[in-house]
Amino acid sequence: MRIRSGDAVALGPGKVELLEAIREYGSISAAARSLDMSYRRAWLLIDELNRSLKAPATQSEQGGQSGGGCTLTAVGENIIRLYRDVEVQAQRSCAKQIAELTRLIRC
Repeated sequence: MRIRSGDAVALGPGKVELLEAIREYGSISAAARSLDMSYRRAWLLIDELNRSLKAPATQSEQGGQSGGGCTLTAVGENIIRLYRDVEVQAQRSCAKQIAELTRLIRC
């Protein structure tokens, strides 16, 4: 599922996966590495997401001796929960159609 805001994808599976990685690793750079993504690409995705929202999904801390980091806000946590709930409900509702589509794919 993707939610668009104008021409941009405000929210989609890649951004949700990136939010989950930020929650796990505590930084955009570590999250990007875990997803085999460049830091720049991850930063741009988070920036685009945060600009699309009424309140940001992440909160970055400045570097320094501890190196800074990035955490999810309550909005970011809520996005993950709601997005994953939608996926579960869609899977249940569309199980028959998904099975039919799967049968069309070569194994």
